[in-house]
Amino acid sequence: MNRERVYFDGITGTRLAGVLERPPDAPKVVALFAHCFTCGRNSAAATGIARELVRHGIAVLRFDFTGIGASGGEFADTTFGTNIGDLVCAADHLRATVAPPAILIGHSLGGAAALACAESIPEVRAVATIGAPAEPAHVEHLFEAESAVIEAAGESTIRLGGRDIRIRREFVADLREQKQLARIARLRRALLILHSPQDSVVGVDNARRIYDAAAHPKSFVCLDGADHLLTDRGDAAYSARVLAIWAARYLDNSRQEQ
Repeated sequence: MNRERVYFDGITGTRLAGVLERPPDAPKVVALFAHCFTCGRNSAAATGIARELVRHGIAVLRFDFTGIGASGGEFADTTFGTNIGDLVCAADHLRATVAPPAILIGHSLGGAAALACAESIPEVRAVATIGAPAEPAHVEHLFEAESAVIEAAGESTIRLGGRDIRIRREFVADLREQKQLARIARLRRALLILHSPQDSVVGVDNARRIYDAAAHPKSFVCLDGADHLLTDRGDAAYSARVLAIWAARYLDNSRQEQ
Protein backbone atom coordinates (compact mmCIF):
# COMPACT_ATOMS: atom_id res chain seq x y z
CA MET A 1 0.00 0.00 0.00
CA ASN A 2 0.97 3.65 -0.36
CA ARG A 3 1.13 5.64 2.86
CA GLU A 4 1.29 9.42 3.06
CA ARG A 5 1.44 11.78 6.02
CA VAL A 6 -1.29 14.40 5.78
CA TYR A 7 -1.65 17.79 7.49
CA PHE A 8 -4.59 20.19 7.36
CA ASP A 9 -6.25 22.82 9.51
CA GLY A 10 -9.02 21.75 11.87
CA ILE A 11 -12.16 23.66 12.76
CA THR A 12 -10.35 25.73 15.42
CA GLY A 13 -7.46 26.56 13.08
CA THR A 14 -5.03 24.11 14.68
CA ARG A 15 -2.85 21.85 12.56
CA LEU A 16 -4.18 18.30 12.41
CA ALA A 17 -2.08 15.27 11.51
CA GLY A 18 -3.24 12.19 9.68
CA VAL A 19 -2.25 9.27 7.50
CA LEU A 20 -3.72 8.58 4.07
CA GLU A 21 -3.34 4.96 2.98
CA ARG A 22 -4.08 3.94 -0.60
CA PRO A 23 -4.07 0.72 -2.59
CA PRO A 24 -1.38 0.30 -5.29
CA ASP A 25 -3.93 1.00 -8.03
CA ALA A 26 -6.41 3.85 -8.19
CA PRO A 27 -8.79 3.51 -5.21
CA LYS A 28 -12.41 2.57 -5.79
CA VAL A 29 -13.50 5.19 -3.24
CA VAL A 30 -12.14 7.14 -0.28
CA ALA A 31 -13.16 6.53 3.33
CA LEU A 32 -12.72 8.82 6.33
CA PHE A 33 -12.13 7.22 9.74
CA ALA A 34 -12.98 8.83 13.11
CA HIS A 35 -11.14 7.32 16.07
CA CYS A 36 -12.58 6.59 19.51
CA PHE A 37 -12.60 8.96 22.48
CA THR A 38 -8.95 10.01 23.22
CA CYS A 39 -7.60 6.99 21.24
CA GLY A 40 -5.91 8.59 18.23
CA ARG A 41 -5.36 7.55 14.64
CA ASN A 42 -2.93 4.76 15.59
CA SER A 43 -5.34 2.76 17.75
CA ALA A 44 -5.63 -0.95 17.01
CA ALA A 45 -9.08 -0.49 15.48
CA ALA A 46 -8.09 2.49 13.31
CA THR A 47 -4.94 0.91 11.88
CA GLY A 48 -6.37 -2.58 11.50
CA ILE A 49 -9.56 -1.50 9.77
CA ALA A 50 -7.83 1.03 7.52
CA ARG A 51 -5.24 -1.44 6.27
CA GLU A 52 -7.81 -4.15 5.59
CA LEU A 53 -9.96 -1.69 3.64
CA VAL A 54 -6.93 -0.73 1.55
CA ARG A 55 -6.63 -4.40 0.59
CA HIS A 56 -10.17 -4.11 -0.74
CA GLY A 57 -9.23 -1.14 -2.94
CA ILE A 58 -10.48 1.60 -0.61
CA ALA A 59 -8.26 4.55 0.34
CA VAL A 60 -8.57 5.61 3.99
CA LEU A 61 -7.71 8.80 5.83
CA ARG A 62 -7.36 8.43 9.60
CA PHE A 63 -6.31 11.45 11.62
CA ASP A 64 -5.95 12.72 15.17
CA PHE A 65 -8.66 15.04 16.43
CA THR A 66 -7.60 18.38 17.93
CA GLY A 67 -5.51 17.88 21.06
CA ILE A 68 -4.88 14.18 20.39
CA GLY A 69 -1.71 12.44 19.21
CA ALA A 70 0.33 14.42 16.70
CA SER A 71 -2.35 17.06 16.13
CA GLY A 72 -2.08 20.53 17.58
CA GLY A 73 -4.29 22.23 20.13
CA GLU A 74 -5.37 21.28 23.63
CA PHE A 75 -7.85 18.51 24.30
CA ALA A 76 -9.33 20.63 27.10
CA ASP A 77 -10.43 23.19 24.49
CA THR A 78 -12.36 20.65 22.42
CA THR A 79 -15.98 19.52 22.43
CA PHE A 80 -18.04 16.98 20.55
CA GLY A 81 -18.87 19.88 18.22
CA THR A 82 -15.19 20.45 17.40
CA ASN A 83 -14.86 16.74 16.59
CA ILE A 84 -17.67 17.13 14.08
CA GLY A 85 -15.97 20.22 12.67
CA ASP A 86 -12.61 18.44 12.39
CA LEU A 87 -14.24 15.64 10.39
CA VAL A 88 -15.79 18.16 8.00
CA CYS A 89 -12.36 19.82 7.60
CA ALA A 90 -10.83 16.41 6.86
CA ALA A 91 -13.48 15.82 4.19
CA ASP A 92 -12.73 19.25 2.71
CA HIS A 93 -9.03 18.35 2.56
CA LEU A 94 -9.79 15.06 0.80
CA ARG A 95 -12.11 16.81 -1.64
CA ALA A 96 -9.37 19.29 -2.56
CA THR A 97 -6.49 16.79 -2.81
CA VAL A 98 -7.75 13.30 -3.64
CA ALA A 99 -11.52 12.81 -3.79
CA PRO A 100 -14.36 13.48 -1.37
CA PRO A 101 -15.08 10.67 1.08
CA ALA A 102 -17.86 8.32 0.05
CA ILE A 103 -17.71 6.35 3.32
CA LEU A 104 -17.61 7.61 6.91
CA ILE A 105 -16.43 5.16 9.56
CA GLY A 106 -16.44 5.92 13.26
CA HIS A 107 -15.35 3.97 16.31
CA SER A 108 -17.03 4.56 19.69
CA LEU A 109 -17.52 8.34 20.16
CA GLY A 110 -15.99 8.71 16.69
CA GLY A 111 -18.99 6.74 15.44
CA ALA A 112 -21.31 9.27 17.02
CA ALA A 113 -19.30 12.05 15.37
CA ALA A 114 -19.51 10.29 11.98
CA LEU A 115 -23.29 10.06 12.29
CA ALA A 116 -23.48 13.71 13.30
CA CYS A 117 -21.33 15.12 10.49
CA ALA A 118 -22.68 13.03 7.60
CA GLU A 119 -25.29 15.63 6.67
CA SER A 120 -22.51 18.20 6.23
CA ILE A 121 -20.60 16.06 3.69
CA PRO A 122 -22.92 15.64 0.69
CA GLU A 123 -20.76 13.08 -1.13
CA VAL A 124 -21.03 10.53 1.67
CA ARG A 125 -23.15 7.56 0.61
CA ALA A 126 -22.54 5.16 3.49
CA VAL A 127 -21.83 5.44 7.21
CA ALA A 128 -20.50 2.68 9.45
CA THR A 129 -20.26 2.76 13.24
CA ILE A 130 -18.32 0.42 15.51
CA GLY A 131 -19.24 0.25 19.19
CA ALA A 132 -20.86 3.69 18.99
CA PRO A 133 -23.05 5.22 21.70
CA ALA A 134 -26.57 6.24 20.74
CA GLU A 135 -26.05 9.55 22.54
CA PRO A 136 -22.67 11.35 22.85
CA ALA A 137 -23.37 12.03 26.53
CA HIS A 138 -22.88 8.30 27.14
CA VAL A 139 -19.14 8.96 27.56
CA GLU A 140 -19.85 10.84 30.79
CA HIS A 141 -19.75 7.55 32.67
CA LEU A 142 -15.98 7.47 32.00
CA PHE A 143 -15.47 10.45 34.29
CA GLU A 144 -18.56 10.18 36.47
CA ALA A 145 -16.48 10.30 39.65
CA GLU A 146 -15.26 13.78 38.71
CA SER A 147 -18.60 15.18 37.55
CA ALA A 148 -19.17 17.24 40.69
CA VAL A 149 -15.67 18.71 40.51
CA ILE A 150 -16.06 19.58 36.82
CA GLU A 151 -19.37 21.29 37.52
CA ALA A 152 -18.09 23.23 40.53
CA ALA A 153 -14.56 24.11 39.44
CA GLY A 154 -15.13 24.23 35.68
CA GLU A 155 -12.70 21.42 34.89
CA SER A 156 -10.90 18.37 36.25
CA THR A 157 -8.05 16.11 35.19
CA ILE A 158 -8.86 12.44 34.77
CA ARG A 159 -6.80 9.38 33.91
CA LEU A 160 -8.10 7.68 30.79
CA GLY A 161 -6.43 5.29 28.40
CA GLY A 162 -3.11 5.66 30.16
CA ARG A 163 -2.97 9.44 29.90
CA ASP A 164 -4.13 12.44 31.86
CA ILE A 165 -6.72 14.62 30.14
CA ARG A 166 -8.56 17.73 31.23
CA ILE A 167 -12.33 17.72 30.94
CA ARG A 168 -14.07 21.08 31.08
CA ARG A 169 -17.63 22.01 31.92
CA GLU A 170 -18.14 23.19 28.31
CA PHE A 171 -17.26 19.73 27.00
CA VAL A 172 -19.92 18.11 29.20
CA ALA A 173 -22.55 20.72 28.36
CA ASP A 174 -21.92 20.25 24.64
CA LEU A 175 -22.35 16.48 24.95
CA ARG A 176 -25.70 16.94 26.66
CA GLU A 177 -26.99 19.42 24.08
CA GLN A 178 -26.60 17.08 21.09
CA LYS A 179 -29.83 15.98 19.38
CA GLN A 180 -28.25 12.79 18.11
CA LEU A 181 -31.29 10.56 17.57
CA ALA A 182 -32.92 13.30 15.48
CA ARG A 183 -29.77 13.46 13.35
CA ILE A 184 -29.82 9.70 12.89
CA ALA A 185 -33.48 9.81 11.84
CA ARG A 186 -32.64 12.18 8.97
CA LEU A 187 -29.35 10.49 8.00
CA ARG A 188 -30.58 9.34 4.57
CA ARG A 189 -27.43 7.32 3.97
CA ALA A 190 -26.87 3.60 4.08
CA LEU A 191 -25.98 2.70 7.65
CA LEU A 192 -24.00 -0.24 9.01
CA ILE A 193 -23.88 -0.75 12.79
CA LEU A 194 -21.21 -3.10 14.15
CA HIS A 195 -21.29 -3.84 17.87
CA SER A 196 -20.20 -6.55 20.25
CA PRO A 197 -22.68 -7.97 22.79
CA GLN A 198 -19.67 -8.30 25.13
CA ASP A 199 -18.81 -4.58 24.89
CA SER A 200 -18.43 -3.47 28.50
CA VAL A 201 -17.73 0.20 27.67
CA VAL A 202 -20.65 0.96 25.33
CA GLY A 203 -23.40 -1.58 25.85
CA VAL A 204 -24.94 -3.27 22.82
CA ASP A 205 -28.31 -1.68 23.63
CA ASN A 206 -26.84 1.47 22.07
CA ALA A 207 -26.74 -0.34 18.73
CA ARG A 208 -30.45 -1.11 19.02
CA ARG A 209 -31.28 2.53 19.74
CA ILE A 210 -29.27 3.71 16.73
CA TYR A 211 -30.87 1.07 14.53
CA ASP A 212 -34.40 1.95 15.67
CA ALA A 213 -33.82 5.67 15.08
CA ALA A 214 -32.43 5.25 11.55
CA ALA A 215 -34.40 4.87 8.35
CA HIS A 216 -33.61 2.10 5.85
CA PRO A 217 -31.27 1.05 4.37
CA LYS A 218 -29.69 -0.03 7.65
CA SER A 219 -27.88 -3.16 8.78
CA PHE A 220 -26.56 -4.59 12.04
CA VAL A 221 -23.63 -6.99 12.39
CA CYS A 222 -22.80 -8.64 15.70
CA LEU A 223 -19.08 -8.64 16.58
CA ASP A 224 -19.47 -11.61 18.90
CA GLY A 225 -16.58 -11.97 21.32
CA ALA A 226 -14.91 -8.65 20.47
CA ASP A 227 -13.95 -6.10 23.09
CA HIS A 228 -14.76 -2.40 22.76
CA LEU A 229 -11.35 -1.40 21.39
CA LEU A 230 -11.09 -4.32 18.93
CA THR A 231 -7.70 -5.16 20.39
CA ASP A 232 -7.75 -8.54 18.66
CA ARG A 233 -6.48 -7.96 15.12
CA GLY A 234 -8.87 -10.59 13.84
CA ASP A 235 -11.86 -8.57 15.05
CA ALA A 236 -10.65 -5.42 13.30
CA ALA A 237 -9.94 -7.34 10.08
CA TYR A 238 -13.35 -9.04 10.17
CA SER A 239 -15.08 -5.68 10.71
CA ALA A 240 -13.26 -4.19 7.73
CA ARG A 241 -14.06 -7.12 5.44
CA VAL A 242 -17.75 -6.95 6.33
CA LEU A 243 -17.71 -3.18 5.87
CA ALA A 244 -16.04 -3.36 2.45
CA ILE A 245 -18.47 -5.96 1.11
CA TRP A 246 -21.48 -4.13 2.56
CA ALA A 247 -20.39 -0.72 1.24
CA ALA A 248 -19.82 -2.02 -2.30
CA ARG A 249 -23.57 -2.26 -2.83
CA TYR A 250 -24.02 1.43 -2.10
CA LEU A 251 -20.91 2.65 -3.93
CA ASP A 252 -21.67 0.94 -7.23
CA ASN A 253 -22.22 3.82 -9.66
CA SER A 254 -24.31 1.69 -11.99
CA ARG A 255 -26.75 1.04 -9.15
CA GLN A 256 -26.80 4.73 -8.21
CA GLU A 257 -27.85 5.62 -11.76
CA GLN A 258 -30.79 3.20 -11.86
